[in-house]
Amino acid sequence: MTDDLTLHAHLVGRQGSRADLNTPVLVLDVAALDRNIATMAGLAASHGIGLRPHAKTHKSVDIAKRQLAAGAAGVCCAKIGEAEVLAKGGVTGILITSPVAAPRAIERLAALAGSAEGLMAVVDHPAVAARIDAALDTRLDVIIDIDPGIARTGVASPEAAVALAEAIAGLPNLNYRGVQFYCGRQQHIEGYADRRAAIEERTAYLQTVIAALAAAGHPPEIVTGSGTGTHRIDLDLGVFTELQAGSYVFMDKQYLDCDLTGDGAVPFETSLGVDARVVSANHSGLVTIDAGYKSLSTDGGVAVVRRGAPESAAFVFMGDEHAALISPGIGEALPPRDPVTLTVPHCDPTVNLYDHYHVVEGETLVAIWPVSARGRAR
Repeated sequence: MTDDLTLHAHLVGRQGSRADLNTPVLVLDVAALDRNIATMAGLAASHGIGLRPHAKTHKSVDIAKRQLAAGAAGVCCAKIGEAEVLAKGGVTGILITSPVAAPRAIERLAALAGSAEGLMAVVDHPAVAARIDAALDTRLDVIIDIDPGIARTGVASPEAAVALAEAIAGLPNLNYRGVQFYCGRQQHIEGYADRRAAIEERTAYLQTVIAALAAAGHPPEIVTGSGTGTHRIDLDLGVFTELQAGSYVFMDKQYLDCDLTGDGAVPFETSLGVDARVVSANHSGLVTIDAGYKSLSTDGGVAVVRRGAPESAAFVFMGDEHAALISPGIGEALPPRDPVTLTVPHCDPTVNLYDHYHVVEGETLVAIWPVSARGRAR
């Protein structure tokens, strides 16, 4: 099996080497990435709010360290497996944002708590909290996860939040720090006004939970949540003490379709793409490229052409390995071998299809970074 390093390590630093990459390949514009990281860090700092970006987006030790260097308090991980990989890579301040409940996972969490600086985990059930406490031989900070209305995870009422806080208070190895409230369903409402109205309604509910906790003697020190789609709204509302936005580092088609600011401005650049290549051009209105279902996520619509072909060209999946770009005269304009760059539909699952980021400055490959936590679904 020929891996990315075997294929491409010799291209690092060679002028114009992006053109020689074997495709399909995950490409990351490092200058745009760093500008996105700096923009979000500056926004949070200007509002006096902390930033704990979600690393489930990038699954990368290299990117997480750039976020920490820019001022982030830590990062979020969706699963214990992601947290293990990033902590081993030297990333600190990790919050695991999904409940850790399986017996073996709790054992791993207890082991990680003894070595990972600043580790926190969410809990949403007293019995699970008790099992975690029993497995620990050190103290662990925990956050109460609040269901934002989708019945996926989180306590389902203010009363349940208070009951869980009381249960945690009685456990010797757990230290209650605050609450998590992530409105995932609202992140991709395309219109700003509709998205703001939805978030204002959910934030009002969050405030009832916070008030109930405070009245019971458990005011949250940390209120963590938000995302790329609602970060501006949440900064305005001022309830969160830290933001968990993640996709802003890359900007996929789903978020580019949203008005993030209310004035149509796009505050972040598209730093991530998939480079593909024309492999067949035997029809005037259609060419075939070498990126299909195995190269791009399919849960966020379809990819869009960013460069190398008309932006109006329609992208159509044609199977596991191929897609078509359809546009009048494209078969004459793009012969086999010509490269195209695609903006991905949904960045998180697309990244999980690749072993490495091919990091570019302009047209030159400058580094190859591992997708460190790829495939760590447990």
